[in-house]
Amino acid sequence: MNLLSRRGIRSLLLAGLVLFAISVSAAANAAGSRDMLWNIIGNCLDPGIADYCANCPSPRIGTPWAAGKQCRETTEVWAESDDFVALRDRKMCGCPEDFVHGLVLPRARVTGVEDPRRPDGIWSFAWAVARGRIGEESATALAVNPAEKRAQDQLHVHIVRLQKDARLRFKATHVARVRKLDEVWSVAGRIAAQAGLADYGVLVASHPEGGFTVLVDKESPEKSYAIERCR
Repeated sequence: MNLLSRRGIRSLLLAGLVLFAISVSAAANAAGSRDMLWNIIGNCLDPGIADYCANCPSPRIGTPWAAGKQCRETTEVWAESDDFVALRDRKMCGCPEDFVHGLVLPRARVTGVEDPRRPDGIWSFAWAVARGRIGEESATALAVNPAEKRAQDQLHVHIVRLQKDARLRFKATHVARVRKLDEVWSVAGRIAAQAGLADYGVLVASHPEGGFTVLVDKESPEKSYAIERCR
């Protein structure tokens, strides 16, 4: 083998290694992106947009692009309006049929609990979807995690079931009762201020005497009070 051939082979090998490194880096960045949910809102809900297949990482179930893909590679829409959309969480993939974990997101850009643009109407929309999916109102919970405990920077309300002993562990000093769900954000902010919490999560559940319980916690209410995974 002459010198020119050896150099050519080395060049091809080097080019292959570079391409492999780029692809691995891109995959890692995509997997670790804090904008995956925002990407789904912008690129996966409407299959009629230009370059849908190229831009949507998780095609919507019912479209040709979702055929043959695994559960975690697709987007399942439970309900949608002009302002909000409810999706199946990937945590449901591979779980029994009675396990429920959904996400409700605003279609507008809202980062999370700390964002002043957080919409009051998201709670009513999420509760209506949750009742349809879970059924048992006393076991139903909605949860938003603190900024430091979340993996995504698009506001998302978790639709989950309460852990069996969750209500026994509600902290009275961090809990309030509201009559209407559009009061949740303002009441949660007041509770957090009184508790001296700059960053906090919010959990909403039905109140035994009517209305709703609003709980504020510096930890993740999704993990502390809800059944977030099937295993």
